[in-house]
Amino acid sequence: MSEAIPRIAPLAPPYPPEIQAQFDRIMRGAPPLMLFRVMAGHGRAWDKFRAGGLLDPGPLSLRQREIVIDRTCALNRCEYEWGVHVAIFAAPAKLTEEEVRATVQGDATSPCWSPAEQALIAVVDALHRRATLSDEEFAALSVNYDEAQILEIMLLCGFYRTVSYLANGLQLPLEENAARFPVAL
Repeated sequence: MSEAIPRIAPLAPPYPPEIQAQFDRIMRGAPPLMLFRVMAGHGRAWDKFRAGGLLDPGPLSLRQREIVIDRTCALNRCEYEWGVHVAIFAAPAKLTEEEVRATVQGDATSPCWSPAEQALIAVVDALHRRATLSDEEFAALSVNYDEAQILEIMLLCGFYRTVSYLANGLQLPLEENAARFPVAL
């Protein structure tokens, strides 16, 4: 990790046993992320944060979920969370380098996206800009996604906007092995 220090001090090891057990479950043996170490130092915030997590198998495919998360984080200029997700999930989600770049520098018209993925990007962009969807945007989304998936998309946008607020507002240093925003072409 970089030498930068977040605005709220993270927990330092050794962690209390219940926190260590939670980190072990979430991180599957990897060291806990700075975001988790900061949040875990404040019981109520940590409990609420963990309750909002949406990384379990849900109605969206891994690829769809990661497109929504990556685009949301990119729109919020949250390199911290975007980079963590790209580093961990881009390959398993089969996101190409061009698609990863497009989450930051592209939009719904980027040619790398399928029509269904273009609808995802358009909805993420609309929710980010206006916090709502027009009837046309909702109808376009409904062509490719069912009600459970649409709710999941909206929940992901909201949760990762919150995560972006936390990471950006706390000035979390970028994780050492996380991806970095692409340089403008």
